[in-house]
Amino acid sequence: MRGLTPPRRATEDQRPGEVPGAVLRVVEPNPSDPHGRAGWFARLVAALGDSARLAGVAAVASGRWLTDVVVDVAPHVPVRDLETLRAHHAGLTGNALAQSLIDTAARTTGAVGLAGGVVTAVEFTAPPLLLSAPILVAAETVAVVAIELKLVAELHEVYGHPVPGTTAVRAAAYLGSWTRRRGLADSAAPSGFTGLIGGAARRELRRQILRRGAESSVTVIPFLAGAMAGASLNSRETKRLGNKVAKDLGGVRLRA
Repeated sequence: MRGLTPPRRATEDQRPGEVPGAVLRVVEPNPSDPHGRAGWFARLVAALGDSARLAGVAAVASGRWLTDVVVDVAPHVPVRDLETLRAHHAGLTGNALAQSLIDTAARTTGAVGLAGGVVTAVEFTAPPLLLSAPILVAAETVAVVAIELKLVAELHEVYGHPVPGTTAVRAAAYLGSWTRRRGLADSAAPSGFTGLIGGAARRELRRQILRRGAESSVTVIPFLAGAMAGASLNSRETKRLGNKVAKDLGGVRLRA
């Protein structure tokens, strides 16, 4: 499997930390895991709450903290190579495979919206916990970005434009593609995203993350209404992103 993560087997020290690990389990829960997606979402909320307290109010309010979290998670997102993608999608190729990936990603971001709604419903039964609403939104945002980042990277595999280089370079390039809603048809990292250490590229990423977070805020509407709204909005936005990137990479007539 090709990916943003190193191909070798990870040791204990190399495995994702608490936040990246929880994000990956929200994105791809083990069917036999008794915690399920909602359980891991709750764990992600708790881990992000600890992280936010350490970062401080200013970093959280400005969006710097959430941007840092996304940048930290990005290299851990697993990306399948073309052979693996075809094996997982009944041998499909080209536009048909891209459409299958987009539809799957849209269902997954919708499921994350539902999971966030479930956790929110629990929070609303205990008023003192309502202060965690911004962290609930942050958790959904990070999980959705991870799913969409995986989609962006795998669409590049489908259309023959995988980004070469180290894990850090690949993660930065695909974050740039996600931020700008554009495919990287020349297999090169967009200018300014090679390191993602600071500067204009990071500010651009922050703006896009905050925009996505504002969309995810519907999840904190109480009970089922918030869950359904979050699921629908997530699915729609993921399809829109996937179609834009696929079109840039050579895809045609994909379903909206």
